[in-house]
Amino acid sequence: MSANTLQITPFMHVAEMEPALAFLTEILGFTVFVNGGGYAYLEREGAGLRVLANSDPAERGRPHGGFAYYIDVRSLDTVLEQLGSKLEQLPAGAVHGPVDQPYGQRELMIRAPDGNLIVFGQAIASPT
Repeated sequence: MSANTLQITPFMHVAEMEPALAFLTEILGFTVFVNGGGYAYLEREGAGLRVLANSDPAERGRPHGGFAYYIDVRSLDTVLEQLGSKLEQLPAGAVHGPVDQPYGQRELMIRAPDGNLIVFGQAIASPT
């Protein structure tokens, strides 16, 4: 039997759709496939992300300050080449890394304008 599960796609709730989409497309290189009615579906190299405009702060809650949006990649160097100088456009402190973590991941952490943290991670050998 072939695998039926395709992927797990996170939902990012944002206060304003257009700034979120601008950040995701212009800085992080996502492509918008669907955008309308307060909902967008984006992909980056086949990995999906759903974005939902949510104007109710009680329902939306605070952006998750930790690892809520983690994108596993084969090569973090490739991501850095793709994003290039776009990361320099972000405010001071919005980009951290790349850093080799003791749990066997090399990570680039990027804080979105709405406060959400988006992490690109590459598996590396764990220190022994």
